[in-house]
Amino acid sequence: MSTITNAAYAQMTKDASPRTKVQQSVPLAFVFGGGICTIGHALINLYISLGLAKEAAIPTASITLVFLAALLTGLNVYDDIARYGGAGTLVPITGFANAITAPALEFKSEGYVLGLGAKMFSIAGPVLVYGMVAGIVYGIILYVFQLY
Repeated sequence: MSTITNAAYAQMTKDASPRTKVQQSVPLAFVFGGGICTIGHALINLYISLGLAKEAAIPTASITLVFLAALLTGLNVYDDIARYGGAGTLVPITGFANAITAPALEFKSEGYVLGLGAKMFSIAGPVLVYGMVAGIVYGIILYVFQLY
């Protein structure tokens, strides 16, 4: 049995990892992320022009973006977009929808409960948990400071 040191393993990992082209990936992420946000704003304007109040148009646009991201994930299109857009497709709400939909689709053959239901939150679960905990903590802090 051969042993390998941590430093040797780190060097092997570094050598095998693809190099990131920062000068190309950062502008693409900016353009794709900005494009998704622009589509979201256009949806808000569309819903307002159709008669929705601004307070209703904003969540409706978010729901539409989540639906479109889940649909594109199901059609295997979102991964192609993310290949070029990088972090620009992961940061907005559409990236979160993709993070929930992709594992669910991958494990749907295992059944609705143990496959789709359980694996849907394998990536997004920690985000939901920490988001809810942070929301509760912030709510308590605001409540306490409101009392004084």
